[in-house]
Amino acid sequence: MSEYNFTEIENKWQKKWEKSGIFSIDTDKEYDNKFYVLVMFPYPSGKLHMGHVRNYSLGDVVARYKRMKGFNVFHPFGWDSFGLPAENAAISRNIHPREWTLKCIDDMKVQIKGLGVSYNWEHEVATCLEDYYRWNQWLFIKFYEKGLVYKKNAPVNWCSSCNTSLANEQVEDGKCYRCGTEVYQKELEQWFFKITDYAERLLKDIELLDGWPEKVKIMQKNWIGKSIGAEIDFKLEGSSDTIRVFTTRPDTLFGVTYMVIAPEHELTQKLINDSDNKEELQKFCEDVINMDRFARTSDELEKEGKFTGKFAINPVNGEKIPVYIGNYVIASYGTGAVMAVPAHDERDFKFAKKYALPIKVVIQPEENNIKPESMESAFVEPGIMTGSAQFNGKRSDKAIPEVIDWLEKEGFGGKAVNYRLRDWLISRQRYWGTPIPMIKCEKCGMVPEKIENLPIVLPQDAAFDESGVSPLKKDPSFYECICPKCGGKAIRDTDTMDTFVDSSWYFYRYIDPKNQELPFSYEKAVKWFPVDQYIGGVEHAILHLLYSRFFNKVLFDLGLTKSIEPIKNLFTQGMVIKDGAKMSKSKGNVVPPEDIINKYGADTARLFILFAAPPERELEWNDDSVGGCFRFLNRVYRIVDENSKAISSIDENQDVEGKNYIELRQKLHATIKQVSDDIERFHINTAISSLMSLMNNIYDFRENISEDMDDVSKGFLKSVLNTFVKLLSPFCPHIAEELWEMLGNKGFVLEASWPEFNEKYAAGDSDLIIVQINGKLRARLNVPKGMDKESVEKVALAEENVIRNINGKEIRKIIYVPGKILNIVVG
Repeated sequence: MSEYNFTEIENKWQKKWEKSGIFSIDTDKEYDNKFYVLVMFPYPSGKLHMGHVRNYSLGDVVARYKRMKGFNVFHPFGWDSFGLPAENAAISRNIHPREWTLKCIDDMKVQIKGLGVSYNWEHEVATCLEDYYRWNQWLFIKFYEKGLVYKKNAPVNWCSSCNTSLANEQVEDGKCYRCGTEVYQKELEQWFFKITDYAERLLKDIELLDGWPEKVKIMQKNWIGKSIGAEIDFKLEGSSDTIRVFTTRPDTLFGVTYMVIAPEHELTQKLINDSDNKEELQKFCEDVINMDRFARTSDELEKEGKFTGKFAINPVNGEKIPVYIGNYVIASYGTGAVMAVPAHDERDFKFAKKYALPIKVVIQPEENNIKPESMESAFVEPGIMTGSAQFNGKRSDKAIPEVIDWLEKEGFGGKAVNYRLRDWLISRQRYWGTPIPMIKCEKCGMVPEKIENLPIVLPQDAAFDESGVSPLKKDPSFYECICPKCGGKAIRDTDTMDTFVDSSWYFYRYIDPKNQELPFSYEKAVKWFPVDQYIGGVEHAILHLLYSRFFNKVLFDLGLTKSIEPIKNLFTQGMVIKDGAKMSKSKGNVVPPEDIINKYGADTARLFILFAAPPERELEWNDDSVGGCFRFLNRVYRIVDENSKAISSIDENQDVEGKNYIELRQKLHATIKQVSDDIERFHINTAISSLMSLMNNIYDFRENISEDMDDVSKGFLKSVLNTFVKLLSPFCPHIAEELWEMLGNKGFVLEASWPEFNEKYAAGDSDLIIVQINGKLRARLNVPKGMDKESVEKVALAEENVIRNINGKEIRKIIYVPGKILNIVVG
C-alpha cells in the first residue's frame, strides 16, 4: 500500500492544471450557461491567513461544482493593492510602496496557487498599476461631467495616525476602521461623490436583490435611512434669518417648546457673535465638534446644550421658543436643526427635564389623559391630537398628511423626504492611491485633466518621512502643471482617491483587463453581468457593497452596462476568530496557512476550514480539529489505493442486486442529493459531513463482501468510488484528481460530469411517512413501501405522541399523500 504523499500529489496536479490551462475561459464568447463566481479580492499584505483561505475555498467549491454541472465558469482574481499599509511599510522599511506591494502580490500568489484554487489568472488585475488606476481617473472625470463630483470645505473625520480623512462609513465606534485610532473632526477642502443623488434608486432596487441575505439588505436600507415627513421654517425673532427643520412628526408641531441647532450649523457662529455669552458658547461648540460624530447620536450620550439668548417663532401658533446649541444634533443629519417636542420625544424629554424647559402635551392616549407634571417619560405612540387648533380630536398618525397639506397651503413648509445617507468623501491626503485628475488654474478655476493625458502617474521617486505628510504635496514636479483648458500655469490636486473607489468596479475590469480604449467592453459586460455569485465578509455590507451598487448605477447611466445591479447572488461568510478576535495581522493572531499545508497539505487545510463551522457563522480556530480532517483524507486515499489495481480496468456497474449493494447504493444516491443541495445552499459543512458518513458505509461494504471480488462486485465498487471522488473534488481537488487517475480514469475529474441523483436507486424498501395533526409535525413512521392508507392510519394512531396530541378530540378528517404525509384533522 502506498502512502498519501500530499506534497507530491499537490505539486503534481497544480503543475498539470497550469500546463493544461483548464481554468481558462474566453470572455469574448457568449455562453448560454455562463456562471461568474467572484470572491472579494484581498489587500496584498504579503501573507494569507485562514480567513482568506475560507473565502477562497468557498468560492472554489462553487466554481468547481458549477464546472462539473456543465457551466462555463469565470472565476477571476486580483489585488486591492492601494492603501495605507503599503505606505506605512515604505516609511518603516525605507522601501517604495510599489516595490513593497508587488513583492507582497508575488508572495501571496504563490500561497494561493498552493491552495489549488481554480482562478482564471490571465484576467488578474492589481489596482495599484497604471493600467487599472488610469480608469479610476477616467471614471472620475465622467462622474464630474455628470455633475456627480464636487469639492467643498467641510468638517471631516480625521485620523491622526493615518494622517488622512475618512468617510462616515469608515469610522467604527468613533475609531478609524483601519488602525483603531480615535477620530476627530477637522475642517478641510475635500472631494465628494454625490451618492445621495442615487439614494432613492439604491433603496428601491434593494427589492431586486432576491439572492442577497436579508440582514445585508436591512443594513443597506438602514444606512440609506429614508424618512418621509415635512420641512418647516422657524423665523428667528428680530431677524430675517430662518431655521429650517425636518420632522417625521408634524402632528406634534403645536407642542414645540424649544429648538436645538448643531455647533456646525450655518447660523451658529452668527448667533454666537450676537450673544452676551460668546466665549462660553464658542468653547462649547469647539468641544462638541471634536467629539466622535457617532457618539453624538448615541442614545447613551448625556444630552447637553447652551442657550444662545435668541428665540425662534413657531409658525403654527406664533409662540416664542428658545434656541439652544446642542451636542446631539449634527449638521450633516437632516437640516442640522431640530424642533424639540419633549412631551412626545424621549431625547427631547430628557433635555427638557435637565434644563427645566416647558413640556407641552399635544397628543393624548385614547384611554386617558396625561399631564406634563406627572410624566416620567415621553408619550411617543399615536393618540388623539389636542391643543392643535383645527386638528383637535383627530388621530395623530392619520392626521399627518392633513397637517403637511395645511403647512404647504399656509406657506410654513411642506412635504419632504430625508435620507441618512451622506455624500461619499473620497479625498485622501496620502500618496499610495489614485491621483485625483483635477487641476486648479487661476484663470479657469478647477478643471479636469484631458482624457488623452491619463493616467496621471504617481512619481516613483517619492520621498517619505515620519511626518506622514503626502510626498505629493512636497513634489513640484508632480503638482506644477499646465492648465488643460488655457495652457497657463496651474496646480495639480495632491489628494488621492479613497481605495473603495478601486473596489467599486473591479469586477467589471476582470472581464476585459487588457482593454486600452475603455475600462471594459460594453459587449462583454452584457454577456457576463450581473455576477452570478459573490462571496465575502459581512463586514463589507455597507462600505464596499453600497459603493459598488452606486458605481454600477452610474455605469448604467453612462451606457457602459445594461445590468441594473452588479451582483445577483451574495453569500457573506463569517470571520475566522482566534483568541476572541478577528484573525488579522494587526491583531497578531494570524494562523499562517503554510503551517497547516506543510504538515497536512492544502486539501486538509481546505477541508478543515469548510467543515469546522457553517460558513455563514464565525469559526473559532481550533488546531486540534485539523488532524481529524487529515485522518479522513488518509482513509479515503487508503480504500482507493487498496482496491485500485483490482478495479481500475473494470467497467462501472451500479445495477447489482443483493442487500449490501442495495444499501450502499441507496446511501450513495442520498449523498449525491445532499451534497448537491448543500452546495447550492452553502451548507458546505453538512455536505462534507455526509461524505464522511458515506465513506464509513463504503468501508462497511468492503468488509461485508468477500476478499476476492468478482467482476460484478468490482464494477459496483468502482462506480461508488468514482462517484465519491467526484463529490469530494470541489472540496479537496488535488487528492480527488490523484484518486481519479488511480481508478483508471482519463483526463481531469474537473472535466467529468457531476453525479446525477437517481430516485430509483435512492428508494429503499420502506417509506418515511410524516404524521401531522392539524398541520403540525407529531411523528415520523417507517412503514413498508406501498402500505395502504388504512394500514398507515392504524400504525399512526397507535403512536404515543399522536395519541397524546389528539387527546380525546374528534378526528374530523384524515388526509393521506401516499408514501409521504398523513395529516390528521381534529377539532
